[in-house]
Amino acid sequence: MKVVGEIIGGEGRATRLGFPTFNIKLPEGVKAGVYAGKVWYVGGKYLAVIFADERRGILESHLLDFNTEKREGEIEVEILQKIREPKNFLNDTALIKQIEKDVEATRNI
Repeated sequence: MKVVGEIIGGEGRATRLGFPTFNIKLPEGVKAGVYAGKVWYVGGKYLAVIFADERRGILESHLLDFNTEKREGEIEVEILQKIREPKNFLNDTALIKQIEKDVEATRNI
């Protein structure tokens, strides 16, 4: 599934944890979960860990091997494969460890 959306602001938690995201409004038909995918942004294509957050109504994409403070404009997101269901974590350390596993899983797809 491919979707295009205007980048919107988030809470900043992922950035504080070391995994900055590009957020767009959650498109219809995308179910909650963590996915491996690709993102097209400013002429480049990047692997991405994608989190569909139904509670907040956003699709968060962490682009692998991408560094910039600029996060504005429009992105195209392609969801390739579901990695796992969403879950709650006891603390930030546990969440970081899981995101690291999600990044590894995405690289291996």
